[in-house]
Formats: sequence, structure tokens, C-alpha cells
Amino acid sequence: MKTRLSRRDAVGVVVLAAACPWAIAIPPAVPQGIPLAMKGYDPVSYFTDGKPTRGFPEIEYEWDGLRYRFARAEHRELFKAEPVRYAPQFGNFCAMALSKGELVEADPENWLISDGKLYVFGKSVGPDLFRKDLARNVTKANQNRTLLPKH
Repeated sequence: MKTRLSRRDAVGVVVLAAACPWAIAIPPAVPQGIPLAMKGYDPVSYFTDGKPTRGFPEIEYEWDGLRYRFARAEHRELFKAEPVRYAPQFGNFCAMALSKGELVEADPENWLISDGKLYVFGKSVGPDLFRKDLARNVTKANQNRTLLPKH
């Protein structure tokens, strides 16, 4: 048995749907309120794979007010066991800029591991500049930690 919808009924359904947008709203894909760390890159991959790798939304872990994503479940477990070891030193911010007293969002493609710590930078020249006077830049960036937003 086929049921046909009249033109008037079809228009009524469209008008009703337009009048009630909350009834057909699509839920957000990203959880609200918890910022994504490192633009979704896996912080453990820098240490295990020697390169930046994008993580997956299905493999996340919240730590220190940020959502971290991982390329593999094993990476998430390593991070859970030692988050301070794997997380970038200044969260989502450029280490070089912070050493100058500035806040600049980092691009996880620009990175450096020094003394077992991960640093990310806003520009591709960041790692080389930071490395030129590493001890001074680390000290200055740590002194300027107060500029970092609280989560």
C-alpha cells in the first residue's frame, strides 16, 4: 500500500521543520569546552616514530585541560603513563615566541626534541632559532609560562 503526500501536506512539513530548527539540529562533532591539543597531532609519535603524525578522534585522552589524540592505542597508553614526558613543553604555543614574551599558536609540523622534551613552534625557522641559544631560550620560555592561558 503506497501513501502519497499531498502538496499541501508536504509544504506543511517543510514549514514545520523550518519553524523548529532545534528539532533537526545536528549535534556538534567535537566535544565542547575541552580544547584540542597540538591540532590533533599525536605527541608520542615524535618520540616513537621521529615525526609528527595525526591522531584519531576515536583515540583521545584528556590531560591538563586539553584533549590529546593518538595514532595508535599504544601511544595513548604510553601518554597516560607519563604525560609530562610526552606533552609539548608549552602546550599549543610556540616555544621560541614564548621565550620572547609572546604567545603564538604552534604548528606541530615545526618541532624539536631536546633533552627528552618536545617543543613545538609557530614557524619552520623556530627549531633552529631556539636551538642556537637553547639554555637561554628554555629559561626565558619557562619564566614566561605565566603568559600561558589557564584551562
